[in-house]
Amino acid sequence: MKTLTLNGHNLTIDDLYEFSTHSHTTHQVVLDKQALSEMQKSREYVQQIVESEKVTYGINTGFGALASKFINKSDLSQLQYNLIRSHCTGVGEPFDRATTRAIMILRANCLASGFSGVNPSIVQLIIDFLNHDILPVVPMRGSVGASGDLAPLSHIALALIGEGEVFLDGKIVRSDFAIQSIHKAPALLGPKDGLALINGTAVMNAIAAIAIYRAENLAKTADIAGCMTLEAVRGTNSAFDKRITELKPHPGQLSVVTNLAKLLQGSALLNSHPDCGKVQDPYSLRCIPQVHGAARQTLRHAREVIETEINSVTDNPLIFYKDQTVISGGNFHGEALALCMDYLAMGLSELASIAERRVEKMMNPSFSDLPAFLTPDSGLNSGFMIAHVTMAALTSECKTLCHPASVDSIPTSTDKEDHVSMGINAGLKLNQIIKNVSHCLSIELLCAAQGLDFLLDQYATSPTLMAIHSHLRKHVEKLTVDRILYKDIEQVNSLVWRGEIVTQAEKICGKLQ
Repeated sequence: MKTLTLNGHNLTIDDLYEFSTHSHTTHQVVLDKQALSEMQKSREYVQQIVESEKVTYGINTGFGALASKFINKSDLSQLQYNLIRSHCTGVGEPFDRATTRAIMILRANCLASGFSGVNPSIVQLIIDFLNHDILPVVPMRGSVGASGDLAPLSHIALALIGEGEVFLDGKIVRSDFAIQSIHKAPALLGPKDGLALINGTAVMNAIAAIAIYRAENLAKTADIAGCMTLEAVRGTNSAFDKRITELKPHPGQLSVVTNLAKLLQGSALLNSHPDCGKVQDPYSLRCIPQVHGAARQTLRHAREVIETEINSVTDNPLIFYKDQTVISGGNFHGEALALCMDYLAMGLSELASIAERRVEKMMNPSFSDLPAFLTPDSGLNSGFMIAHVTMAALTSECKTLCHPASVDSIPTSTDKEDHVSMGINAGLKLNQIIKNVSHCLSIELLCAAQGLDFLLDQYATSPTLMAIHSHLRKHVEKLTVDRILYKDIEQVNSLVWRGEIVTQAEKICGKLQ
């Protein structure tokens, strides 16, 4: 059994991904004892404010544009229930299991830092949900990404108070039934509890953290696919000479040329065509270090932002019990995440764009010296002609989705919340781009493996690429006559999505950057 201890300070993207995607029977979450103590002290200070009846936003006032409304002590619990119920306005399909679990881990981690004034028992109930895989039904759409992800987080809070719906054992059931099934009681909301649960960036942060983990896998896969295509069309690796990159030493570019050298090491194909007449390869091959490297820069920036955010306190107001003060601020605003997800979306889209051009080169016999559309009997057979068309469609969609969400802002709450980040919108677009890029790289791998099939009876590619080719052929046969290709594409895509392509490569050439 693996255990993740939450204290608000040292959660990593890798741990978040692992505990969001693995089974609750093998991965359990616990709260740090010191964190429990800090939460309790913060809670006690909230109670002091309630007893003193000092007007304090978020504790004994209304919310947003209603912040000037003082709420009597007798109504403070009802205020929190009203907040949750009224803010459950999300629409659309629910988030998947991994994203929902990541949201809950992030919300618990934020509250565990002890600056929110929440009742510790409510945070423990979030942990209980995770450890029994009780997952609130959280609609994807309805957040503008400022004042926190209010609507989606409210659906989680609604489940905690026993009034929402949850996934349990593959079925949607009432949350009060699920809570009863684990011998717990629904959360009882007191002052500040509801606001602490819904005011923060946990939803967009969860999307971003899972996205960067998957994006890093795709970036390595793109290097592998690019090398296989280079070999299939008998290109040259001279443009990958590290001395070139040392004159333009962007970190991402340096990582890519290091990867390419590892992947191509030991290839006999590279030296099989010294007099082929090709002076220079097209940019889609020659500029792999520059383009893939630039995409790597978007990943580096995104990881930096996300790693900061996952251990940040993002609700409002914040309780500084040691200073005996409550301060209202704006840490709930998702601008940093929204901007980095838009930037990451552009970087990943470029991986699809350049890969599509590489596939076109393989389709074209005047450049590749391979059979047209990579089929032995073109004309009677169409080969990979329409697989390339699918790739073109996906690439075009990525370009459309790259319009940034973060540059948009629609004022809400009678103009009190007059600038918003649209962070979840940025994340939803990013998720679709990730799926598209995965399919694009899967098509490139299919085509490159087919291209190599025409050459490997004479020359061997590198040991690493031979291993990748062999692994692909265990799952997808060589195309000799036309067959239904969508199944092949999905088969390879499952390998890409699970990281198997990268894993197979790293077994031979070592860790890729």
